[in-house]
Amino acid sequence: MEAALEISGLSKVYRGLRKVRALEPLDLTVESGTVFGLLGANGAGKSTLVKTVLGICRPTTGHARIFGVDSRDPQSRRKVGYLPEGTHFAKYLTGRGVLQYFGALAGLSGSNLREQVIEKLQLVGMTDWADKKVTKYSKGMRQRVGIAQALLGNPRLVLLDEPTDGVDPAGRHEIRDLIGKLARDGVTIFLNSHLLGEVQSVCTEIAIMYQGRVLRRGAVKDIIQEMSMHNGRIQMVFRTGDLPATLPAALAQARRTDDGFRIDLASISEVPALIDTLRAAAVPVYGVEQYHASLEEAFLKVMDDGNAHGVGGTQ
Repeated sequence: MEAALEISGLSKVYRGLRKVRALEPLDLTVESGTVFGLLGANGAGKSTLVKTVLGICRPTTGHARIFGVDSRDPQSRRKVGYLPEGTHFAKYLTGRGVLQYFGALAGLSGSNLREQVIEKLQLVGMTDWADKKVTKYSKGMRQRVGIAQALLGNPRLVLLDEPTDGVDPAGRHEIRDLIGKLARDGVTIFLNSHLLGEVQSVCTEIAIMYQGRVLRRGAVKDIIQEMSMHNGRIQMVFRTGDLPATLPAALAQARRTDDGFRIDLASISEVPALIDTLRAAAVPVYGVEQYHASLEEAFLKVMDDGNAHGVGGTQ
C-alpha cells in the first residue's frame, strides 16, 4: 500500500537577524491507515514540519510526498484535511457558516456541500449549535467545528494540530472515538499533541521530536515496552506491607515505592524465590505484577537523552 506521507531530507532554516534551524534534515514515513502522533516540547519543530509539508512554509532542503505526489504540487493537497493549532473564525460566522465557507474553498458546492456540512456537524456533535455565532462557542466547541472543517471533502489524510485543546473530558472521549472511526474507515490521521495520555490511547505509531530532529519513532507499544524494561531486565512491582529498614541481600537493588518496591529481574522465574525471602522476613505480599511504563515516562526519557547528548541545531 502506498505511504500516506514520505518525508526525505526535509529541513527549514529561518534567516533574519540570526539564523534559526527550525528543522534539521529529517526522514519520516507515515503508512496509510495509521494514526500517527508527533510529540515534542514547544519549539521542537512539530508545527513547522506540518506547515512545510503543506506548503505553508518553503523547505530549505528536501521534499515530501503525499500519496506519492510531491507536496509542492497543489494537487497533492486535494485529499488532505488540516486543523491548525489555535484556530480562529470570523466573528460574524455561525458554525454552519464556517463549514460552508471552507467547503466552498475546497471546491464543494450545491447539495454536496449542504449534505457534507450537515454530516460533519453531526459527526462532531455540533448540530444543535450549528446556527449560533462562533462568538457564543466555548474553546472546545470551536475546536469541534475546526475538526469538522478538516473533514470536509472526505480527505484521505487528516493533519490535526492539538485536536483536543480546550475540549472537556467527555468531548475528548468523543474525539478519540471519532479518530478511531476514521482510522477504521481507512483515513490516515497525523496529529500533534502535548496530551500524552491522549496520544497513547489513539496512536499506533509516534515520532518524538527535539530541537528540529526526530529522536525516536516506532510503534507506541514497542516504545513503552522498551521503557518497561531496564537494561534488558524485567521490571517487577511488588505490593507489600511495611518493609524492614534494611532489605535482605536479594533485594539490595530494589527501589522503594509508596506501597512496596520495584526491582529488575533477569527472569520472571525469580519471583517465587523473592516472595519466599519476603515471607521469611515477615513481610506480607499483596500483589506482584510486571511494571508497565507510560508514554509520558518514555517521552521524558527520550528528552533527557537528547539533552544529555546535546542533540539539536545551532542558532
